[in-house]
Amino acid sequence: MNKRQTILQQAMLLAEHSDWESVRLRDLASSMNIPLLEIHQHYPQKDDLVDAWFDLADQAMLACQQHPDFEHSSAQDKLLTAMMQWLNAMASHRRVTRQMLYYKLEPGHIHLQAAAVLRISRTVQWLREIADLKAQSFKRIEQELALTALFTSGFVRWLTAPEPAGTTARNWLARGLQLGRWRNLWH
Repeated sequence: MNKRQTILQQAMLLAEHSDWESVRLRDLASSMNIPLLEIHQHYPQKDDLVDAWFDLADQAMLACQQHPDFEHSSAQDKLLTAMMQWLNAMASHRRVTRQMLYYKLEPGHIHLQAAAVLRISRTVQWLREIADLKAQSFKRIEQELALTALFTSGFVRWLTAPEPAGTTARNWLARGLQLGRWRNLWH
């Protein structure tokens, strides 16, 4: 594990012992016995830790392609597998992930909200790549809008559902993907 990953892991542990809002970069550095400058070199601001956490989820989502049967699956199944991999990558810190999202949605954090929209768009583009969706023009736009709505609503369901959250989200995503298939969206 490199230093950047170690810092992120320690930040998540600190948040688990309190909450995300209580995590201060100064306390993070102190808990690792490193200078604050070293935190800054890897994470110039606290929100960069949140981005790194979601980057790990994106990487887990992309890694699902390595399963031998993945390429022989339907686009609908690929999308469901990829979205569940994304959620499962964060399952060990679901409460903290929810707090991170609330932090981004605070009224004074408009700059973080704009970045969050771009992040969702980027993840949706990776979903399209994973499922090998080739639609163009208006069909691509419809596909992106449907995937964005489904992915976002599935994420919210996962964040807010009682345990087992993965089952609640999976059922929601599977129904939404089935509706999309009926609309001939996953091509």
